[in-house]
Amino acid sequence: MVAVVPPARPRKLAKVPFVELADGRLQGVVSSGSDVERVYVSSLTASTHAYHCSTNNNRPCGGLRGAPCKHLEALADEAVLQYGVERVVRYLRVADSEGVRNGRTLLERMETKHEPTPAAVVFSRFLRHLAYLELPDSTTALPELHWFPATGAVR
Repeated sequence: MVAVVPPARPRKLAKVPFVELADGRLQGVVSSGSDVERVYVSSLTASTHAYHCSTNNNRPCGGLRGAPCKHLEALADEAVLQYGVERVVRYLRVADSEGVRNGRTLLERMETKHEPTPAAVVFSRFLRHLAYLELPDSTTALPELHWFPATGAVR
């Protein structure tokens, strides 16, 4: 059983409402800086450091010009806030992590390459995450979360 880890530091959700270390990637949803109705699904694969950024309907980010875009930098910044620099560096398997303190310095330490990945799975997880936020407050267990212990974390 994996215990839920509190965020390393509080973060604002407006720019990056969803960030996770899952499926061998740092991945999440980043709000567009120019259109309030557009979001980008960004990801960075562990070990290979392959990156991709596209809208939720798989249109490539215009900022991908041979290097990670500002959405990927924002995602990395929020991952550092959410999980802490040490955990993100370890998860992504960054060899030279000396002096990493934010998303920009994290990306600078990696030999990145662009590799398209589909956005649907990450965007679907984000929508599922949002659905839980819309539920009314209740102490009743949710059937799909029945595997969480009722009285604290199992050690």
